Amino acid sequence: MSVNPPSSENPGSLSRRDALRATLAGAGLAAMFEPGGASAQTPAAAPDPRRGSTKKYDMLKSINLWAFPYPDRMSLRECLQLAKDAGFDGIELNYDLDNDLSPKHGTRDYQAIRKMADEIGIQISGLCSFLFWPYPLTSNDPAKRERGIELAGKIAEAAHDLGVENVLVVPGAVHIPWRDDHEPVPNDVCDQRAREAVGELARQAEKLKVCLNIENIFFNGYLMTPMEMNAFVDSFGSEHVRVHFDTGNIAMFQFAEHWASVLGGRTKNVHLKEFTKKGTDFSLETFRPLLDGTTDWPAVTEALDAAGYRGFLTFEYFHPYTHYPEALIYQTSDSLDRILGRKA
Repeated sequence: MSVNPPSSENPGSLSRRDALRATLAGAGLAAMFEPGGASAQTPAAAPDPRRGSTKKYDMLKSINLWAFPYPDRMSLRECLQLAKDAGFDGIELNYDLDNDLSPKHGTRDYQAIRKMADEIGIQISGLCSFLFWPYPLTSNDPAKRERGIELAGKIAEAAHDLGVENVLVVPGAVHIPWRDDHEPVPNDVCDQRAREAVGELARQAEKLKVCLNIENIFFNGYLMTPMEMNAFVDSFGSEHVRVHFDTGNIAMFQFAEHWASVLGGRTKNVHLKEFTKKGTDFSLETFRPLLDGTTDWPAVTEALDAAGYRGFLTFEYFHPYTHYPEALIYQTSDSLDRILGRKA
């Protein structure tokens, strides 16, 4: 018996095409036989610059522990797990006088932290500390200078025990505007003391196989241009003395993309701090959540990429949200995805 096309006279009959379509429908393949179906590939949507960078950058996402309500409302483990869950590649930890990373702890404790991070599946992008402000390496008080060098050495040792390469160092300060116990240091004296201190620490860093990454601060009145930073770092002739570039610290009167280009391959680690040039409050309150400022992020990432930077971009922010603090972590991860071209 022949199979004829269905007609008004023969409504029950099927064509071969209809029979085959019915057979394949359960497998979801019937569309292959329709004009413009699966056999005709739909072109991928073009990247949309409203969603994020249309260029992908091979850099890593990180966030500093100061963005979390630690230690008051979250444990270190909870912070590491939250960073991982939010999609960060790494987290930057802070060394202080009282908490999980401090002079109260030692090698065994730090190895346990590293094991915990490995179990969670997140890298430790570096170590940071506020201790360079109460104990400046260039202070007029010899006791503070000595304590500062001691603490910087302990931070380097902690990094070694954690298996972390990056150690942020503030080399000195002519002035510290947020402290009333710091006596101004003449510029030439500050420079001499900073070179002596970093030179001493560099010898230890070489033995520990960690990098002392010199941070640009601007507010401290020292190393005010990328050329000065380059000359300072280059003077040590050591691969263990590099640059920790902070995009926000120089943003009041300068531009991060300019610094990134001039620093070039010296940059070993990066802080992303959002800054607004529209404000008049030049304190820590001037720093904003990522993308809520005036930083030209496409220009910054392009300059870093052109310099060959492939390391961590660490969001640094000092005000964990009072309510629903997880929101800041997830928002920041999403913003970094857009900056790095992971969402266009």
